[in-house]
Formats: sequence, structure tokens, C-alpha cells
Amino acid sequence: MTSQDTAPRVTRRRARTRANLLDAAFAVFAAKGFGHVSIEEVCEAAGYSRGAFYSNFATLDELFFALYRDRADLIAAQVTDALAQDGPGLDVPAAVERVTEVLLLDVDWLLVKTDFLVHAARDPAVAQALLDHRARLRAAVADRLSRARGRTALPAVLGDADGAAHAVVAAYDGVTTQLLLDKDVDAARTWLGHLLTALLTDGSGTPE
Repeated sequence: MTSQDTAPRVTRRRARTRANLLDAAFAVFAAKGFGHVSIEEVCEAAGYSRGAFYSNFATLDELFFALYRDRADLIAAQVTDALAQDGPGLDVPAAVERVTEVLLLDVDWLLVKTDFLVHAARDPAVAQALLDHRARLRAAVADRLSRARGRTALPAVLGDADGAAHAVVAAYDGVTTQLLLDKDVDAARTWLGHLLTALLTDGSGTPE
């Protein structure tokens, strides 16, 4: 077997190890909170040695950053896909329902994201990563609303599509704060649906 044959296998194995460490860390961080978790606990949850950890991440902070970035990118892509399913216009109640399904299903993600927010408040570099993620979410919403202008009217009080996108993210922030406390996903999804529909229309299309 040549080195060219083994290299792809090593790369795939390392990628699998990294993914398993991230998945295990996500579960541990959600259960205990960042700052209350050790490298040993992540390794134990993933079934790997410290050597496997250090071959992929230099520190627990680096793993946490990678975990947040990967999940944030996935959610931004899911929101973009959910908004892209209509034609040139925008069926606001249907789009709202799809987006709330994506944004609210994972309470564990909200716990990890909140930990990241607190961490970011004390570290400008980490804060920029959070701001970038929020900007991607807003850009996905604003782009879809912009393309629907002329076919789907927005309330004038929101200004342009960027203003509407900021309102959407702010509504999400407010609803998820309550969700973190009561863990009532169905109630949070319904309430966010009402809020977003009222924000983006005259309220007449509020979902059931």
C-alpha cells in the first residue's frame, strides 16, 4: 500500500474523530455548561484519549469555538433553505412556520449558544464570531425579503428589508429566552410564529 493510499484514510479517520469529539462536546456542554466541563469529560463522552483530542484541538476554547461555528453555519444554511422554498413572492405564514421549525427544535443548541454569548461578552474575538453568525442569519432573511419586494409588501414601520431582518432576529432572541426557562418548544414555536407573522404582515395571516 502506498502513502497515497493511506493518506485519504488517515484524513477521513481524523475528520471522523473530530466530528465525534464535537458531537460529544455538544452534549456535555448542553448538560453542564461551558466552564464546567473538562477535556477529560469530552474525551470520555466521545470514547477517545487526550491524544486524540490534542491532535484536533489545542484547547477546550478552540473546540468550543469550532462547535459553535459548525452549528451556526448549519442553522444559517437551514434558514436560507427554508426561505427559498417559495416562488418569486413570499408566503409569509408558510415561511414563518418553516423557519420556526428550524430555529426552535433544539433547546440544547440554545443552551450552548447562550454559553457562547456569555463567553463572547468577555472576549472581543469570540464576540466577532457571534456577530458574524447573527449577520449571516439577518442577511439570509433580508435577501429573501428583498427578492419578494413588489410581490409581498412589508409594513412601512420596519423600513427596508434589513430593518425587517433585524426585527425577526430580535423576536427570536426574545422568545428563546422564555424557551430556555420553561422548555416549552411548542408554545415558543407558536408564539414566535405569531410575532413574526405580525411583524412581516398586517397580522391577518397569523398561523393556527
